[in-house]
Amino acid sequence: MLPTLGITGNVLLMERISTRTGKLRPGDVVFFRSPENPRRVVCKRLVGMEGDQVTYVVDPKNSDECNTIVVQKGHVWVEGDNIYNTKDSRNFGAVPYGLVEGKAFWTVSLRFSFLHQFFTCLALTKF
Repeated sequence: MLPTLGITGNVLLMERISTRTGKLRPGDVVFFRSPENPRRVVCKRLVGMEGDQVTYVVDPKNSDECNTIVVQKGHVWVEGDNIYNTKDSRNFGAVPYGLVEGKAFWTVSLRFSFLHQFFTCLALTKF
């Protein structure tokens, strides 16, 4: 999710209510189980809901070629914010809605908070 989120020092808080009540909207940052590896949870921006028409750059590193699709029923279209270095719906297609775990609702920057000190102390403490 670069450049929106930094490489280190950010914690996203997730809520699951929006997913269960159908309140997700394009632009939301969502967590979902990877269609390629369901043990892995990934974070991307929601670009399209079922029935939405989405236009995307097929291979942004090598061309400006675009493709337009209509998101099928029961699916969402997700993309990473760093178009040149991301694996998203352009690679694995629309994501089944059932794989969506929740929506990010708060970002905590650990570099500038007491939580950074807490987690650093916790990591250094031997139990």
